[in-house]
Amino acid sequence: MFRRGNIIIFIVNAAIFIALEIAALAMLRNNGQLQNLWISKGAHGFMAGVWGCTEDIRHYFSLKKENEALAGMVFRQAQALRLYREQTGRDIPSDTTFDTVGNFRYIPASVSKTTRNSQHNYIIIDKGSDDGVSPGSGIITNKGVVGIVDAVSRNYSYGRSFRNSDMVISARIGLTGTVGALSWDGIHSNGAVLREIPLHIRLNEGDTVYTSGFSSLFPPDIPLGTTGEYVVENGATYEVKIRLFEDFSSVRYVTVVSNTDREEITELENR
Repeated sequence: MFRRGNIIIFIVNAAIFIALEIAALAMLRNNGQLQNLWISKGAHGFMAGVWGCTEDIRHYFSLKKENEALAGMVFRQAQALRLYREQTGRDIPSDTTFDTVGNFRYIPASVSKTTRNSQHNYIIIDKGSDDGVSPGSGIITNKGVVGIVDAVSRNYSYGRSFRNSDMVISARIGLTGTVGALSWDGIHSNGAVLREIPLHIRLNEGDTVYTSGFSSLFPPDIPLGTTGEYVVENGATYEVKIRLFEDFSSVRYVTVVSNTDREEITELENR
């Protein structure tokens, strides 16, 4: 009985202490700007720590999917190497570099931070001017377009995410089909809209949409998604719903693409 009484007294004292602490913090918050700033700073620091932990947890649980995608990519590359050997009878030289293919230079990078829940989302990657990244470069994965680099520091780059209400890219239905303007639908994480498709074009649901290559930002034939329902827009063209391949909530590794002829192309366009 005596021990039970001591436990009850301890619980009551602890509750009173916690209540007094809460009251003291409330008084500090209401009676002084300095104290208010201190409390707010502590709260923001706590929330930042929680956000960082949740990002790390999300990245950890996305590793399985990333590893599966990487394994598939390695398999396809191995198959391509076998085909090259069969057709040429020789191996690719060990000193061959693949950072530049055609008119585009490719730089691998990791995503440091990205937003997903607003109309103007952004992405920060861990490569900057020291790595050869420059403003106007594209950001892609093997499953689609991720964004465009807007600003660069020595070690990091900041860019607009494709999930941005004002970002439009040139896309093609099929590898030889008609070209239209592709943009995020502003609602769904994997939804986009392809506009400016002429009415005489025959559309089929499930067709793959690729980058057209008609801009200096992205190389051609990057798969973006598949076509869905379509409606007539303003009585002149089709508006086609697109289901994107890329899952923007789990993007971790990307590739920066820079057109080596971009300055020359821009100069010709401005004449």
